[in-house]
Amino acid sequence: MNPTALFLLLKLHTPRQTTKLYQHLQWRGLVKVRLKWVKNRGLDYIIDTETDLKAVCLLKDAIKRSPTGFITSKTISDWQKHLGLTIPVLRFIRRYPTLFHEFPHSRYANLPCFRLTDTALLLDSQEQGIHQAREADTVERLCRVLMMLKCKAIPFQSLYHLKWDLGLPDNFGNILIPKYPDHFRVVKSQSGLSCLSLAQWREEFAVSALQKSNENSELGDGYQQFKRGRAALTFPMNFPRGYGAQKKVKAWMEDFHKLPYISPYEDSTQIDPNSDLMEKRVVGVLHEFLSLTIHKKTKRNYLRSLREELNLPHKFTRIFTRYPGIFYLSLKCKTTTVALKEGYRRGKLVDPHPLAQIREKYYYVMKTGVLYRGKGVALLPEKDGMINDGENGMEQQESDEEEVETGDELYDEDTSDTEVESEDE
Repeated sequence: MNPTALFLLLKLHTPRQTTKLYQHLQWRGLVKVRLKWVKNRGLDYIIDTETDLKAVCLLKDAIKRSPTGFITSKTISDWQKHLGLTIPVLRFIRRYPTLFHEFPHSRYANLPCFRLTDTALLLDSQEQGIHQAREADTVERLCRVLMMLKCKAIPFQSLYHLKWDLGLPDNFGNILIPKYPDHFRVVKSQSGLSCLSLAQWREEFAVSALQKSNENSELGDGYQQFKRGRAALTFPMNFPRGYGAQKKVKAWMEDFHKLPYISPYEDSTQIDPNSDLMEKRVVGVLHEFLSLTIHKKTKRNYLRSLREELNLPHKFTRIFTRYPGIFYLSLKCKTTTVALKEGYRRGKLVDPHPLAQIREKYYYVMKTGVLYRGKGVALLPEKDGMINDGENGMEQQESDEEEVETGDELYDEDTSDTEVESEDE
């Protein structure tokens, strides 16, 4: 053979040296396993109840912001979609007289008005105390969200939608952001939108929840091996009943976990968007984003508004249905919600944030309000200690009920005949 031809042949078949392992893994080799969407009644119940809880808290904040200290039925008449409700807002707010006191307008007797009850004000003061005590945690969470984005900035319009999920105080734009000029800046985008931008990169925040959990677990040696580039981190898996035992699913997950873990805080622009490595990187980004939320879940539409900044594929919903051991996709309340399955056990958050705990108190008062609606709100204990006692009792009651319906291996899961593949409407 001609020496020149031999040299060219060897050059074509010699792998180029790169500094990053994932640059060697730009192929698609994972076996495609088609899994049916499985209904999880336990998580659906949580999503259903917390939809009402979120609406109550948003109404509470709106009344607090009102200069008159109350809102009218006319003001809230077109808020149904904004609050995520399936019934008219007036009918909804009247369900909870323990939180919202109804009275006639001073000038228009037929115009219902609503102000906060003493119980609602008491719970709100506790909530504000949590925001103040956990302010550093909130700042870190917000920084980490910005660090995951390509331009390190997010429009306030998108951030307001995520306020409940990320545990931001109602007035965070006016009070929280100006206090931390070394962390945040307010800028204008090219389209003229007001955006929150990261002032500077913070390396101490660039550690994902998956990395932290592996570092703190009993298998900490695995994380040390990962940091040395000798191992890949694995995602906790909780498959629907019957899936985890399938040989093809086991083989698929083994191959998936062998791929390198790409931190959601790393630059991913050099990864082939059609490769298996990019798919695992997308799983890691979604896992990290949901880990940053208070209730380990959010609406798909909120993620869609950040799709390009998070470098997600156009039809990213297929990731949720393709990895049912990591995520759960719910179709409750006429919307699509995605939850991180490892965040829940036996119908409860595994590691509840203090904001989640105070929200449970709101939910207890909501349930009591419905129960005693026809008997008068005086039956509801309004002292702080009595609310705590009642809330603890309610939690135990719900835990007993959910142990039958949504226990660890006893999750009441029904296989739907309809497969949820990748419909991004």
